[in-house]
Amino acid sequence: MSWISFALAAQVAFSGPAAVVDGDTLHVRGERVRLFGVDAPELSQMCGAGTSKVACGQLAAQWLKSRVEGRVLRCARVDTDRYGRVVARCSLDGADVGLAIVEAGWATAYRKYSLDYVGAEQLARATRRGIWATGFQPPEAYRRAQREAVVPQSPPDARCAVKGNVNSKGSRIYHLPGSRDYATVRINPLKGERWFCSAAEAAAAGWRPAR
Repeated sequence: MSWISFALAAQVAFSGPAAVVDGDTLHVRGERVRLFGVDAPELSQMCGAGTSKVACGQLAAQWLKSRVEGRVLRCARVDTDRYGRVVARCSLDGADVGLAIVEAGWATAYRKYSLDYVGAEQLARATRRGIWATGFQPPEAYRRAQREAVVPQSPPDARCAVKGNVNSKGSRIYHLPGSRDYATVRINPLKGERWFCSAAEAAAAGWRPAR
């Protein structure tokens, strides 16, 4: 193998101890990783109905944490998503982590991107494992409903409508009115977030534009 091939392989494959963020997202060797082909309930998501509701998003994260937290995963990069996360297949001792969580019923096969785990999902559904035991809103539909329910924030000064947001990695990003995520970004001063009167003002304060 040439040195170029080795370099490409190093970019695609990586390994390290896992830290679980939620049911389908982890940190591995400094990378924020979204598991390829699976979609788990969001951390805030509830499943079931009435008095039978359960915090399925938290349960999915707990299930994944009990299996992989602190253990070394081997991951193969597939893509990068719109949030800058690495999309990857990850394995523990040779076993596919994505397949395992779908088989356990704590994530669905993300058919929008892959059909690899449809069989595992059908098995979990037939045996009423995890979220299939209670009934649930598909995670993608839940996220869409949450976005649509967001009430836009108004700036304290109508002339200063640029949103300065701090993301999960601590990066400081500004969003202009009319940009893709502007309506869903919430300003929380306790996190150091703030409003700006112009893109130039935000950049001068050390904030970068949203990608």
